[in-house]
Amino acid sequence: MPPPATLSALTRPELEALLVGLFGEVATLKQSVAELREEIARLKGLKGRPNIKPSGMEKGTTPPKPQQQRKQPGRGKVTPRVEVEEEVLRVEIPPGSIFKGHEPFLVQDLVISAKATCYLRERWITPDSRTILAPLPQGIDGHFGPELRRFVLVQYHQGQSTMPRLLALVRSVGVSISKRQLVRLLNKNHDGLIAEAQDVLRAGLETSPWVSVDDTGARHAGQNGFCTQIGNEWFTWFRTRSSKSRLNFLDLLRAGHTDYVLNDAAYGYMRNQGLPAATIACLKAEPETRFSDQTAWQAHLDRLGFNALKLTPDPVRVATEAALWGSVQAHEFLCDAVVLSDDAGQFNIGRHALCWVHAERLVHKLDTFNDQHRAAQTRVRGLIWDFYADLKAYQLKPGKRRAVGLGARFDRIFLRRTGFVTLDRLLARLHANKAELLKVLERPEIPLHTNGSENDIRCHVTRRKVSAGTRSDIGRDCRDAFLSLAKTCDKLGIAIWDYLGSRFKVVGAAIIQPLDHYVRARLRPA
Repeated sequence: MPPPATLSALTRPELEALLVGLFGEVATLKQSVAELREEIARLKGLKGRPNIKPSGMEKGTTPPKPQQQRKQPGRGKVTPRVEVEEEVLRVEIPPGSIFKGHEPFLVQDLVISAKATCYLRERWITPDSRTILAPLPQGIDGHFGPELRRFVLVQYHQGQSTMPRLLALVRSVGVSISKRQLVRLLNKNHDGLIAEAQDVLRAGLETSPWVSVDDTGARHAGQNGFCTQIGNEWFTWFRTRSSKSRLNFLDLLRAGHTDYVLNDAAYGYMRNQGLPAATIACLKAEPETRFSDQTAWQAHLDRLGFNALKLTPDPVRVATEAALWGSVQAHEFLCDAVVLSDDAGQFNIGRHALCWVHAERLVHKLDTFNDQHRAAQTRVRGLIWDFYADLKAYQLKPGKRRAVGLGARFDRIFLRRTGFVTLDRLLARLHANKAELLKVLERPEIPLHTNGSENDIRCHVTRRKVSAGTRSDIGRDCRDAFLSLAKTCDKLGIAIWDYLGSRFKVVGAAIIQPLDHYVRARLRPA
């Protein structure tokens, strides 16, 4: 605000208004300085600022469970997951005793031991000078057996063990193995599992009514990057890249496809992004609409002279994003699905919904300077909590009349004037996101928050804290794939131990079908 000519000429109300405005500007500047300091600390590898505790809106609006009138039952009979072996224990008895049967006492134990087998493979020379060698047993791939490979992967990815600790554990039970060989067990010959993780993403994008997305920092090859999470109740998928731009997110949504497509979805995206009609018409006039990879797409833009255009927004960026979105739609990904995010700009794609917990957190974190501000903040938070509770009730019993009422009530909450200027600006900003925040009125099946994504991505954060980052591209891809598969197995009720046993053909292991089959079965509409 412009400084007044003389402060002495201002009245007391004007001075108070000026002071409140200055307080607001100081708070904004403090927040900017804190964000810059956090970024500097992150770039230097220092410890960042502490996280603010959550507001508790989700738990606070959940109705309490009814009290149990009767006593809680015990844990019940223990049923081992393996075959029970019986062993009769005998005791010295005096003469004349009467046998009264056996008293069972179940003991579960774990046997971890190393085993080395030297297979003597018969070798024959046929009359026509061909060599015939006896094949190895099923599941043997290299000089380390499937049980060891399964144990190493489970301990490293699900158990979040470090490489030195895992190496020491494996050696302590009697396995002769070097660090390099252990790294190869973790990173080599896993193309099939990486491809299966990609198939899980495709199945989820094809059949899911909604997906929740989030990202977090990740280190790779000594550089800061970002890991993006995509998932819902039945699957999870991770991918680490050097950027978290919208171009990167759209590329991830192609789920491994490399083509660029110009179709109705692509042209609609260009119009929504404000690309001039003449530029769009230039693309439409060309007969070619599908390009195999980035090289072919960039050559097409060069022929049309897009790189020489000086327009806002950047025509090359918008056209590339549109062609990626066209590819996503051409492969029938997210055709009618809602993308739920925390209001990060790169995720605002297609049918987009926002997280209410993140929206309310902005009000919760707002700096207040006097009792009037604190009272206004408390009153608005109470209104938002009540509205959030009614949205949860609407999900259980949706109706058109209730939806209209909730929409009008949203306007009354977020268009109010509290006298706290910073809060009023925040409410106006949230009201501008009305369509995304009230997407649940059209699609009651979608969640109101992104807590699922934050829970999913926690395993990646833990891995980052344990091992800092990855060095090779194959190590990065294997880490992302195994974390994705482990999370998906957990959501589908499949033990990752059984899953890897099936993939490595361990003798006696359960047969697990490809995970994308289970995802499609769970998400396919009835």
